[in-house]
Amino acid sequence: MFSSLHVTLSIRIFVAVVALCAAILPACAQNKPNCEGLPDAGRLRSTVQQIVREGASKNSGMGNQEWASVVNRDGVVCAIVFSGNTRTDEWPGSRVIAAEKANTANGLSGRDYALSTANVYAASQPGQSLYSLTTSAPPNPQAVFGDPSAFGTPNDPMVGKAIGGIIVFAGGLPLYESSGKLVGGLGLSGDTSCADHVIAWKVRHELHLDAVPMGPTAEHNDNMILDFKNGVSASGFGHPTCKGGTQPESIIQDLSKNFPTGPHAR
Repeated sequence: MFSSLHVTLSIRIFVAVVALCAAILPACAQNKPNCEGLPDAGRLRSTVQQIVREGASKNSGMGNQEWASVVNRDGVVCAIVFSGNTRTDEWPGSRVIAAEKANTANGLSGRDYALSTANVYAASQPGQSLYSLTTSAPPNPQAVFGDPSAFGTPNDPMVGKAIGGIIVFAGGLPLYESSGKLVGGLGLSGDTSCADHVIAWKVRHELHLDAVPMGPTAEHNDNMILDFKNGVSASGFGHPTCKGGTQPESIIQDLSKNFPTGPHAR
């Protein structure tokens, strides 16, 4: 026979276990985001490496190694990888920037209209309609920090967590399945923002996630618009050209022709 003391202790232990499970299970669930239709870390890394190897002559910029990240439609990180041999081959700061670019492109795009991070540069400047956009969704510090040896691996501390953050320069693109369904965002960082955009565009094309329905360019997609003159974007969706390394203008202008978007592009 159990004494009343045993019963009381058993109840207390049971309550403690239930409370512990309640605290742990949501965190465990975060580590298994719904990434259906999105590339895993292995495919993302091999694709980014393939494009980065083309070099500055085809991608513009300085030919640097890149960080790349994919988030799902909820802004939860599904993968974060680097293109070099080790995580020190890339700019360390670009790890978080890549993820925030992916979050921005996903968060500001919809089923019927796509916006790249390049497309929101002009409107986010002082005196423009989206000024202070960069402070509207601060990054999640709990998603960023952890064991550095895991950075860029399938066990990166970011994976399974909402990264947050808004970036308003080029390198982030929304991801659309062939059916037109918006499934998340892609972010590249590590070179000039123009080179990041070019590499992201090619990576998205290679992943077959570029069925963009509509966008602000003349080609009705989310390509970078280089229309700044005297500090003003004629379209309101423009981005300044990038200095440093191979210049990007002709490469960017030819992206829509060489790597077309839309459900009928392939």
